[in-house]
Amino acid sequence: MRLLIIGGTIFLGRHLVEQAVARGHTVTLFNRGRSNPGLFPEAEHLVGDRSRDLSALVGRTWDAVIDTCGYHPRDVRAAVQALAERVGRYLFVSTLSVYADDAPAGVTEDSPVATLEGDVETAAVSGANYGPLKALCEQEVLRALGSRALIVRPGLIVGPYDRSDRFTYWPVRISQGGEVLAPCEPDVPVQFIHAGDLAAWMLDGVERGLGGIFNATGPEKPLTLGEVLDACRVCAPSDARVTWVHEDFLLAHNVTPYIELPLWVPSAYVGFNRVDCCKAVAHGLRFRPLLDTISDTLEWHATRPADAPLRAGLTPAREAELLALWHSEGHR
Repeated sequence: MRLLIIGGTIFLGRHLVEQAVARGHTVTLFNRGRSNPGLFPEAEHLVGDRSRDLSALVGRTWDAVIDTCGYHPRDVRAAVQALAERVGRYLFVSTLSVYADDAPAGVTEDSPVATLEGDVETAAVSGANYGPLKALCEQEVLRALGSRALIVRPGLIVGPYDRSDRFTYWPVRISQGGEVLAPCEPDVPVQFIHAGDLAAWMLDGVERGLGGIFNATGPEKPLTLGEVLDACRVCAPSDARVTWVHEDFLLAHNVTPYIELPLWVPSAYVGFNRVDCCKAVAHGLRFRPLLDTISDTLEWHATRPADAPLRAGLTPAREAELLALWHSEGHR
């Protein structure tokens, strides 16, 4: 298969390219050439900026394109207009954030998506606009490609190359031992997917000619934060002891959900971690064991500079401060 990947050198894209090359596909990468430019010498590299210059794509044809980095509908519109008649299938990587923040548990692909207020063309890509803009990007792809469009809505993607550290924090923190502050209680639901599992399913989809919209997160069965931390202890034994701190306390002390305490969302938004992915599972989405995901993450983290700070999670000073306040109120 002749495969065009828009992006391809940072996180999910790296997993996609690695697996596509291993499967024997002829891979072309289109990006600005700024991030990890030395990667994948076996692939063709086209340099351009999707928001300004798509000339490198002119006159070319591919069996499928995977768009990993479309965030604004005007940029996605330009890409699909340039490629709709030149590719067999267009896979767009969207997000579960297309659903409203307060979406109920069990949202499916047919659930309503968030809408954007104000002028779309001038809207900035921001935290508040991220989901609504992605929903509009989906519409651009569907409008241009119809049944040849495959829309994938992942939640939190984890594993090697994840620069956000929104999962990495927990295996690393447990490995460091001592008293660990954790949010709420052990049965808080969590959802995430290893980038390698997502990449494999996406490539399967374009190979099989799959179309439509799919939620894509995991695991297949419900998972709790307590189970994740227990598994971290198995992969990285230490003297870590977890102190579960109530949500009201965390919010009162301005702890940022999902950033300072990864995997945690306040109970008002718990639907974000209870998304229905049965459709993708029925179409072949599979998940590696949790212990493998944690081990992969720790092995990759060990290759990073030892003094590089994590980009998510509580700093040691912030964690110590919060724990001291928690215990001063008489909590254990």
